Amino acid sequence: MDGEQSSFKILARYEAPIATGHQPFLRLASVMPVLNYGLFTKEIRLKYPISQSDASLLQDLLDIFSKDIFINKLIRRKNPYILPEFRLTEQDATQENAKPLATLKPTAMTEDRAICSEFEEGSCGVLSSGGKESLLTYAMLKEAGAKVYPLYVNESGGHWRTALPAYRHHKTNEPNTRRVWLNVDRFYTFMLDHLRIIRPDHRKVWLDTYPIRLCIFPVYVFYLLPLFVAEKIGNLLIGSEFDDPRLSPYYKDIKHYYGVYDQTQDFDLRMEQWYQKRMPNMRQWSAVRPISGLIVERILTSRYPQLAKNQRSCHSCHFQNSEIIPCGSCSKCLGIQLFLRANNIDPAMMGYSKRDISLFAERFAKGGLRLDEDEREHAAFLAGKLDPSVQGIEHAHVETIHLHKGTGDLQLIPKRYRKALLNIIEQYTKGFTKLENDVWVPAAEPNLEF
Repeated sequence: MDGEQSSFKILARYEAPIATGHQPFLRLASVMPVLNYGLFTKEIRLKYPISQSDASLLQDLLDIFSKDIFINKLIRRKNPYILPEFRLTEQDATQENAKPLATLKPTAMTEDRAICSEFEEGSCGVLSSGGKESLLTYAMLKEAGAKVYPLYVNESGGHWRTALPAYRHHKTNEPNTRRVWLNVDRFYTFMLDHLRIIRPDHRKVWLDTYPIRLCIFPVYVFYLLPLFVAEKIGNLLIGSEFDDPRLSPYYKDIKHYYGVYDQTQDFDLRMEQWYQKRMPNMRQWSAVRPISGLIVERILTSRYPQLAKNQRSCHSCHFQNSEIIPCGSCSKCLGIQLFLRANNIDPAMMGYSKRDISLFAERFAKGGLRLDEDEREHAAFLAGKLDPSVQGIEHAHVETIHLHKGTGDLQLIPKRYRKALLNIIEQYTKGFTKLENDVWVPAAEPNLEF
């Protein structure tokens, strides 16, 4: 705008050299973070050719990212990072405004060609973050007899502290542990420095949410895909848990995903369409999608306590001597402490201090937990049985396995793992439920051999 140009080089460092044939992955990976800014630029220029299926995927993701950011960062809530003169109103929530302004401009379009088609069905790569879902996914697959690879993306900033305890544990105990280092978190900050709608002092504003960007997993997926080819890993798993499908996916007739598209079944299915063209026989799915976070925490702490001790789900982990300690007060910490209390587990096992444990009820009462309402109220109901200062409402379905084809289709779990995984989960849940007239009602156990 003022005649000056700024640039940023996104870097990725692998533990071993990767093949030149993996260049398409890296090209797509480099575009993924840029898709978060499709509302703010007229062109995204790619100085290389891409295949037809690559272009189709990028266009779909650009459209979805733009609509999710428009609704969830610019319309639904007041965003404190945006300068007052640029804040939008309800009247701005139109289909036209939600569309990406940007068009994708590669140097050329090429025919699709399979990059790799040889994968092992018995190998599973788990996108690992140190959170409860990825830790439980790893543990259950390991118990089910799979060859499991915990795959970590080490961002250059403080976010890596969250994953560090789990990474250290896996690096010591699991020879298949892999890590890729990225500086993409610094790219996001660079973009905030140059977005004219963002307040100049944005670095001094602390909130446990991102100012603009959403959907960070696709970046990780594409930077990790060279490892899937090198190791012939046939299954890519993201720890995506249950989200109640009763929440309306439309705002003013604009479809969105509440900012978590990359944690939905729709994302898995869209990626599998791309795999069919570029990586035939590759699968992407979740092992924990039919169950709530409450149940994920229950299984992890009850069945795999040594692994659970390494869980860190916190926006502001910090070092205390050589240990990584959660802050205890952010929305993620409050949610985890709620789940632990509901399951009668001492939060101290995950590093929460006596002070944080004693202040939990007071902090919880102030609200601010970003959990599905039924899940929050039912977890509080269970916790209240042990601590009357915590008040909740019973929603029995939260402790069940949810059968819903549109958001948690059990058939998408490969048959070789389906029965073993469900056998574990059934031991910690109270039957199955399905939606009838917008109410979760008891359902018969499905045929796991389908």
